[in-house]
This record gives sequence, C-alpha cells and structure tokens, in this order.
Amino acid sequence: MRAVWLREFGGPEVLVEGDAPRPVPGPGQVLIEVAYANTTFVETQFRATGRGPFPAQPPLIPGNGVGGVVAATGPGVDTGLLGRRVVSGTGGSGGYAEYALAAADGLYPVPEALALDEAVALLADGRTAVLQLDAAAVKPGDRVLVEAAAGGVGGLLVQLARSAGATVVAAAGGEHKLAVARDLGAAETVDYRAPGWTDRVAPVDVVLDGVGGEIGRAAFGLLRPGGRMVSFGLASGEWSGIEEGEAEARQVTLLRPVPSPVLLRRATEQALGEAAAGRLRPTIGQRFPLARAADAHRAMASRATVGKTLLEVRPTAG
Repeated sequence: MRAVWLREFGGPEVLVEGDAPRPVPGPGQVLIEVAYANTTFVETQFRATGRGPFPAQPPLIPGNGVGGVVAATGPGVDTGLLGRRVVSGTGGSGGYAEYALAAADGLYPVPEALALDEAVALLADGRTAVLQLDAAAVKPGDRVLVEAAAGGVGGLLVQLARSAGATVVAAAGGEHKLAVARDLGAAETVDYRAPGWTDRVAPVDVVLDGVGGEIGRAAFGLLRPGGRMVSFGLASGEWSGIEEGEAEARQVTLLRPVPSPVLLRRATEQALGEAAAGRLRPTIGQRFPLARAADAHRAMASRATVGKTLLEVRPTAG
C-alpha cells in the first residue's frame, strides 16, 4: 500500500511517500480503508522535534486520525462493521496511509447526513471545541473572545459560542481570516497582529485561548472580574503562562480541562451529531493528496491556512 514515512525528525521534506505492508487487524482491531487523513499542528511539531503526546521514534508512518470504511475485522470483532463509514484515532501513528488500524471500540460511525471529509475534520477539532466551551460555561449574554478564530478549532468555537447566546469577538491574523470568522458568526473581529490590538476590544467574560504566548497573555488582560480563561492550545509554541496569583488578584478563573475518555467520546459524538443536524460546519480550507503530505505540513507551518487541512488518500472510498 502507499504510505507517507517519517524516517527522521526535521523539516517537511522528511515526509516521503513510499511502500508499506498492508496492516493486519489483531484482536479488538479493525482495518480502515482510508479516504481522508486528518492533520494537526501538533503533528507538525512532532515531525520537526519528536516532541508530542505520542512518544515514538522513526521510522514510522505519522497520522493520528482517519476516516473511511471498515475493510477487515480482527478476532473477536463484530463483522457487521464491515463496510461501515467510520472515523477514528489510530493511537498516534499510521494514519498517513491507504489502510490504517484502529481499535474497534474507538470507532465513531459517521451519520448518514454527514459527509466523510467533514466527519474527519471534526474528529479532533470538534471534540476539542465542545469540551472548551463546556469548561468555560458560556451562557447567553457573555462576551467571548476566540483566538485563532479562523482555525479548525477556533472556527467551531465561534459557531458554538454564538449558538450558546454569546457575543463572539474573533481574534485572528489578517483580513482574510477575519472575514472567515465573520462568515461563521462572529459579531466583532480584531487582527491580533496589529500593535495595540487589545485597545480595540471592550472587556470580555471569556477567553478561549488556543494560541498561548504573548497573544494569550494580552487576551487575559481583556477579562473583566468574574471572567474565565480556558487554555487548550499553544500554537505560538508556548502556553500563556498566567500565574494563579495574578488571576486571583483580577478575580479571573484559569481553566485547562483534562477530560476523561468518557467525556472525550461524548464530546466527539456531540460534534458529529451537531454537524449532521446542520448546526455546526467545519471549514476545510486546504486539501492535499497523500503524496503531498510535506506540502500540507508546510502550509500549516506558514500560518496562512484557514480551518482544517486534510490529506485526500482515497476520496471515493466511503
């Protein structure tokens, strides 16, 4: 089968297409014929440095999220799954390939009303957005600042916060991204690349911080007493680093939720269900064929992308 190999850590050029043996599902596993593979900013960091949530060493096939149809089942797995459209994590690797293994109990059936590529776009970002909004306890009348509001998670947060009755302030870099955020329902937008950008924003009740660094710290300064800041990402390369004492002095609550597997599953199912019902729309801003995985990583590293970046492995499958 075709796959993309990471044979050493380094720049995007270390991702090279090659051959790989077709995996055989073991007990409790299924084999997925992959139509689309998810890509994440975390994967670009792992490729470059080897640091990430799934410790591993090259050579390996990267990719932690796929969507397609179940092509084979391992011992002890219900054969009724064969031919089903599913999305699933892979356990940290193996996703950039024509076939990938996944745990049968980790599959998410794709609702009939939902396109497979949209389901893949929601696999990681959808549950992340649902969990952050829940942690922030967003309610009608809140002013909510969403960082990286045109990104995969940020664009979903804009929609979810608006649906919860909040006024959404979208912060992103550049007019194109701000236009995307407005299209998704943001009431106000601000370019956080502009000097003194926080001077253009009235105080807010909630900050959804997926960037960290100086942007996250600046956004913290916009919170009024009683506000909440949920930090869930470090696209800048570092966390915001707000001290608890500083937050207490300003009567602000800092949140960094660590959900259980049960909550992760519930949030993923909720995101897929909302999208199938037409109430949540992932933005798929970039698509690359499997052989151009390196270009996908370059695009994400350039910070010019919007929404989700997918690898099209076998788009007609499923």
